[in-house]
Amino acid sequence: MDPRRLLIFRTVVANGSIGAGARELGWTQPAVSQHLAALEKEVGTQLLLRSSTGVTPTEAGARLAAHAEAIAAQLEAAQKELADITALRRGTVRFGTFPSAAATLLAPTLKHLERSAPDLDVTFCELEPPDAVSALREGELDLALVFRYPCTDIGDEGTLEWTPLMEDRVLAVLPSSDPRAEDPGLTLADLAEDPWIAGCERCRANLITSARQAGFSPAVRYSTDDTIVVQQLVSHGAGVALVPEIALAAAPSADVAIRELPGLENRLIGLLNRRGALSIPAVAALRDALVAQTQERLSTAVMM
Repeated sequence: MDPRRLLIFRTVVANGSIGAGARELGWTQPAVSQHLAALEKEVGTQLLLRSSTGVTPTEAGARLAAHAEAIAAQLEAAQKELADITALRRGTVRFGTFPSAAATLLAPTLKHLERSAPDLDVTFCELEPPDAVSALREGELDLALVFRYPCTDIGDEGTLEWTPLMEDRVLAVLPSSDPRAEDPGLTLADLAEDPWIAGCERCRANLITSARQAGFSPAVRYSTDDTIVVQQLVSHGAGVALVPEIALAAAPSADVAIRELPGLENRLIGLLNRRGALSIPAVAALRDALVAQTQERLSTAVMM
């Protein structure tokens, strides 16, 4: 049964005549009559009783008209739902990012979306960059906020789109009681004999690369992804560390000294998505909110 003919039939029944139905549809009366005749042929029975005053549905026609009303209501609901998504009134975006970005950027970004797209639903997974790349490629995420160091990539991302957002300074973390913390000429090479605390695999690779450029190979005593643990170890004299600024902002400690050293390269934070995903309004809305939040963070840092 042709759904289009059902809707034409519904319009004619609602208007009480073929002529009135044709005017509402913007069609000619003969064209509407042809579709009604074809519908009656499809169902194998008469659907309308015709008279000089209009048309009246037969029993079969009345029942079919009820089904046609239900179909029209479903189509209207579908149109409204799609319009809501297009207008960013509704929609779901699956988002993933690494822990320190989640701690510092996620909450204010969601707050921004409450104003710009209040009915947008964002689901969140905490993932390190390689896992986020895999999730994007498998269609499990729509958008991921990741980081990369100059010395490392984050896996097979050639089919994904990359949007750089901000540079994240890599800083040295020393015990606050260490007299070198007050030395204005402190360099990475000055820490060559210290034991080191390394972070995730990519942070560890950056530590080793930076140390080699400074002329030494770091003696890594401990490894942990947890910035709080890193700072506790440092404060108790277990070693020194290189930690990105955003991770330190997520878990600040008064028991350590933070120093910017010459020659350390920043890591880059940005967005990854499957090609074409940013044409989906809901995904683009989350992207725009993350861009706005990182720009606000950068402007605040500059003012400070």
